[in-house]
Amino acid sequence: MADLMGKQPHIVPVTWRDPRAVALRKLMDVEMSAIYGSLFSFSEPDKVLAARRTARVIDPRDGLVTLLAIEADCTLLAHVGLRDLGGEWEVKALLVDNEARGRGIGQRLMSDLEGWARDRGAKRLILQTGDRQPEAVALYERAGYERIEIYEPYVTTFTFSRCFERQLSRETP
Repeated sequence: MADLMGKQPHIVPVTWRDPRAVALRKLMDVEMSAIYGSLFSFSEPDKVLAARRTARVIDPRDGLVTLLAIEADCTLLAHVGLRDLGGEWEVKALLVDNEARGRGIGQRLMSDLEGWARDRGAKRLILQTGDRQPEAVALYERAGYERIEIYEPYVTTFTFSRCFERQLSRETP
């Protein structure tokens, strides 16, 4: 699918620790802090704060693939990762830069990620987003994801989560 300008970004697989991926995730952290920061208190018990930190941290050894969308001029546009979460394949950290939104890049990244996972035997993908991200929820629903119950490690750490799954098959486009 071509974007609105007629050019398609390059989709590049990288490691979770790739500096470009790390830079995009830092932008995501800033955005998520602005959206959800008011829900958290640093006066919460240490065990709650530690559980939230643990739920957010991705061990690079669990990373299955990270995809970047990169413009021809090397501008970073978007990021998505896939990790092994206790035998489940979980989509992580989908972020499209504000300047690149509305061009279909998130949808393309999700499609490429699903293809990568399907080619390696995945039957299902799961993901977690938040209740203050209606654009993300809409993207996932358009892509065929269905709501599921909040799963660990988000049940008690991020009670505002919206979780989804997509069953994959050889025929899934």
